[in-house]
Amino acid sequence: MDNIKHYQNQFILFQDELKSFIYRIVTHKQETEDIAQETYIKTFANIKSYEQKASFKTWVFTIAINLAKDSLRARQRWGEDWMELVKDAHIQDKKLLKKKFEVSRTSEHGKFIIREHINYCFSCVTKTLPLTNQVCLLLKEVYNFKIDEIMFITNLTKGKVKHAIANSRKDMIRIFKKRCALINKQGICHQCTGLNKRFNPDQDLYIESNKIKMIKEARNKNYEELLALRLELTRNIDPLKGEGIDLHNYLIENSPRWAKHQLAKNA
Repeated sequence: MDNIKHYQNQFILFQDELKSFIYRIVTHKQETEDIAQETYIKTFANIKSYEQKASFKTWVFTIAINLAKDSLRARQRWGEDWMELVKDAHIQDKKLLKKKFEVSRTSEHGKFIIREHINYCFSCVTKTLPLTNQVCLLLKEVYNFKIDEIMFITNLTKGKVKHAIANSRKDMIRIFKKRCALINKQGICHQCTGLNKRFNPDQDLYIESNKIKMIKEARNKNYEELLALRLELTRNIDPLKGEGIDLHNYLIENSPRWAKHQLAKNA
């Protein structure tokens, strides 16, 4: 009994981190709660089989990712142009735009906060990666797992884990370089400016963005270094907490449906 209590206390210590990881994979708040709860139940139903070949936290994350992989949302890979399609859908459909305003106006957490939006944007871009690559990147670069721990969680060889992380970083750099208007004036993403003007007109985007290390140092950094700064910011923000969580949760949960609808209209 004391042993189980010890592990329950450990679980509590990292449960917020576990939930944020699951959320980045499934991009749905209620499904995150369901998987986290199922992870807890499965963990302690099988606690006697835990052999300490890895840390308790690593073992629990293994259970969580195996449960998450059963989710259709986890397996759904986003298109790199989906955010532009989502923007077009809202420009063309006043009802969608009105609903977005309602979420912001009626919610206690519907604000636009630039730091949180960069974190939200990171989650959208990682969803364009193959699931294995996404998982390996998040475990290594956001949740600070070691390579051997990621091997245990994913059941991949060292070579495949390193290859997945390297490919993920390469793809993330390419996508951000092409799309992020905060960093690259040629970027085609206007979400930051557009959402800021609509949902937080009193906040000057450029004043607020220039308080962020990634933006301040953009001119003096290459894109590899900028990705590192973006990862640093992401590590320090819980996507399930913050002033803008309801707005971002609404956007990220519905973006696949909006993008697919827009694709069908354009076909």
